[in-house]
Amino acid sequence: MASGIFAVLDDVAMLLDDTAVMSKLAAKKAAGLLGDDLAVNAEKATGFSASRELPVIWAITKGSFVNKLIILPLAFLLSAYLPWLIVPILLLGGAYLSYEGAEKVFEWFVPHEKHAPAAEETADRAEIVSREKAKIKAAVRTDFILSIEIVVITLGTVMDHPLPVQVMVVSLIAVLATIGVYGVVALIVRMDDTGCYLVNRAAAVKGAYACFLNLVGRLLVSSLPKIIRLLGVVGTIAMLLVGGGMFVHNIEAVHHVLAKVPMIAAELIVGLSVGALLLGVMYLAKRVKVAVT
Repeated sequence: MASGIFAVLDDVAMLLDDTAVMSKLAAKKAAGLLGDDLAVNAEKATGFSASRELPVIWAITKGSFVNKLIILPLAFLLSAYLPWLIVPILLLGGAYLSYEGAEKVFEWFVPHEKHAPAAEETADRAEIVSREKAKIKAAVRTDFILSIEIVVITLGTVMDHPLPVQVMVVSLIAVLATIGVYGVVALIVRMDDTGCYLVNRAAAVKGAYACFLNLVGRLLVSSLPKIIRLLGVVGTIAMLLVGGGMFVHNIEAVHHVLAKVPMIAAELIVGLSVGALLLGVMYLAKRVKVAVT
C-alpha cells in the first residue's frame, strides 16, 4: 500500500518536473508573441475616462479568461482529431488582424473623425456604457485571435509529450499570458494617477526627497500620453506582424517567395498586403450596399 502511494507521488513529481521544463521552453517560444499581445491589447484597452479605466481593463481580462476556456479544449480536440483545421483557423485569424492593422494605417493618412473618451464627450450614462461595451467587445475579439496563436504555438512545443503534460503546460502559459499582459496594461493606464499622487506627496515633505518625488511624479504624468501614442503605433505594427506571420509561416508558397526578405519585413509586407486587400473589399462591399439601397 505504502509503495503504491510512493509510486503515485513519484509519477506526480515527474509530471510536474516535465511540466516545469516544457513550460520554460514554451514561454521562450511565445515571448515574442506575448510582447505583440501586450502592445495590441494595451492600445485596445486605452481611451477611456480615468475613473473607468480599471473596470474596463478588468472586463477585458475576464473576457480574455473566457477566451482561453473556449480555446484550450478546442485546441486539444483539434490537435487530436482534426489537426488539418488548425492552419485554416490561424489564417482566418491572420486575415482579421491584418485587416485591423491596415485599417489603423489607413486612418493615419486619411482624415477621419476622432472620438474623445466617452465620459468627456457626453454626460449620457447610457451612451458611455454603450461605447465602453463596444470597445470592450472589440478588445476581447482581438484577444481571442491572439490567444489562438499563443495556444497553438505553445501546443506545438509539447505535441510529442503525454496529454497531461500538454494540458498543464498550455494552460499555464495561457493563464500567465492573460495575467501578465493585462497586469502590465493596468499599470500603464494608471501612470498618471501615480504621478499625481507623488506630486501631492512631494508637497507634504521637504528637502531632496520632495524634489525627487515631484520630478518622478511629473515625469509619469507627462509620459503617459506619449506612451499611449507609442502603444497605438506599436500595437498596429504588432497586429500586422502577427497577422502576416500567420501567412508567412503556414503557406509554403508565401514563405518561398519572400525567403530572401528578412522575416520581420516579410511578415509586415504580407500583413499590409492582406489587410489592404480586405480593406478594399470591405470598402467596395459598402459602396455596393449603399448603391443597392
